[in-house]
This record gives sequence, C-alpha cells and structure tokens, in this order.
Amino acid sequence: MFVASGRVIPAVFRQLQIPLQVVLYAGLFILSRQLVAWGHVPLPANLVGMLLLLALIICRVVPLHWVRAGSRWLLAEMLLFFVPAVVAVVNYPHLVMVDGWRICLVIALSTLLVLGATAWVVDKVYRYEVARERQGARDND
Repeated sequence: MFVASGRVIPAVFRQLQIPLQVVLYAGLFILSRQLVAWGHVPLPANLVGMLLLLALIICRVVPLHWVRAGSRWLLAEMLLFFVPAVVAVVNYPHLVMVDGWRICLVIALSTLLVLGATAWVVDKVYRYEVARERQGARDND
C-alpha cells in the first residue's frame, strides 16, 4: 500500500504542478494589484508582480523550481494569448486604414528598442562575467 501511494502522490503532484504554478502567478498578480492600489505605486501591477517574484527568487524565499514549469508553459502558449487581440483588430478596419502605419511604426520601434536593450544588457553581463572569471583566475594563482 505504501509503495502504491508513494508512486501515486508524485504523479498527481506532477499533473498539478503547472496549474498550481499558474495559480501562484495569478495570486501574485492579485497581491501586486492590491499593493499598487494601496501604496499608490506609479507602476503597473504586472511589473510590480514580476519585481516581487524576482525579489522572492533572489532572496530564496521561493525556489526557482517552484515556478519554472509554469513559466515554461506560459511562454510556450504565449501566442495563444495574443489571438483574441489580433482577431479584435478585424472589427476596426477604419482604425487600421487611418492609423495602421502609426501602429506598425510603434511596433517596429518598440521591437528594435527591446532588441537593443536586451543586446546591451547581455553584453554588459557577459563582460562582467568574463572580468569576474579573470579576477578569480588571478586570485587562484
């Protein structure tokens, strides 16, 4: 009996892991929304929630493996979350005809800015890691 229950519980936990992590994200968003409203923080609740989760992971309050599977699932299914927004654009052909070029320009510029900022941060972190590795090699000699 103990062997069977020992196999069933981890299997059930594995099946519930992603839904539980998504519920954790939703709860964190609700908490961050309340914090933004209560503290009059001039940031969107989703950004406050991400910063809060990052702080919890860095401080090791929340282990990374507690949120890894849910985040991978959400990233894998991200395209599905954009379908309603894209389909809704069809309802506004006049808006697309008049302001479509502006919308495309904003999308292109924001994409370039995100790519540039990401490349800049990756370059800085890479240079920091290389310098740190060299410093560690000098200290070991």
